[in-house]
Amino acid sequence: MNASFTTAEVSRDGVPVAAPALAERTAGQLAQAVADGAPAKAQASARAPAVQARGLTVRLRRERHRIRSLREYFVESVRGRLLPAEWFEALSEVDLRVDAGGLLAVIGANGAGKTTLLRALAGIVAPSSGTVAIRGRVAPLLELGAGFDPELTGRENVFLFGVLLGRRRRQLREAYSSIVDFCGLADAMDVAIKNYSSGMVARLGFAVATACAPDVLLVDEVLAVGDEAFRVRCSARIADLRAGGTAIVLVSHDLFLVEREADRAVWLDAGRVVAEGAPSDVVARYRGQGAPR
Repeated sequence: MNASFTTAEVSRDGVPVAAPALAERTAGQLAQAVADGAPAKAQASARAPAVQARGLTVRLRRERHRIRSLREYFVESVRGRLLPAEWFEALSEVDLRVDAGGLLAVIGANGAGKTTLLRALAGIVAPSSGTVAIRGRVAPLLELGAGFDPELTGRENVFLFGVLLGRRRRQLREAYSSIVDFCGLADAMDVAIKNYSSGMVARLGFAVATACAPDVLLVDEVLAVGDEAFRVRCSARIADLRAGGTAIVLVSHDLFLVEREADRAVWLDAGRVVAEGAPSDVVARYRGQGAPR
């Protein structure tokens, strides 16, 4: 079978280069160009924040008159006693950024909007305006016992909560022993969660959420209920996660923990960022406003 060639290029000795050879060379050049550009793309990806919020605003509804049934709605409507709902800004124009391996601490008084911020970052609450960008898999620890079924045992809840976090059952089976060892609840894994103390629930939740390193970890005061030994293990686990590139957003009233663990801090008040920067500076400003020590 005769091959038909088209002279598309001439070599230095005047010998025509066949199109298949040229195509092979062009493909090689293209591959080399892609390879040359790969480091730049990898560096750009590495520089991209793991968590970023721009102008994040969340408006929530405050019910002035709670209607509990359709009948009550019609009755109150006929009587003219329906009050319009009020809206308030739980978060207002919040900007923040957390790079891979970074730990951002969020401080502020109760009702300042800290938990709402974590819920918005986790995708539980939709922004009213602004944007939220999360790169990778998120593990939220927002409420004590969230993701657990109180009627199921600790063993069963490991798989339930793990699947809710996006883990595969095979991953959870492989990590099960390390989860039990970390939380220290080997004797309670076949007991229903409803019989656990708050500290035991927190320990199990943290162990499951961090067993398979997430890209982003959101923690809301869960560590506050653990004993001292468990807090030490949590600090070591957080350091390991950060070394592996996990970005962490931590809400805490423990200002000493914030100064010790975080590399940046944000102070929220009435849904607005009052201060942002080095943890020691932000904590000092917060304490200067009469925050509890």
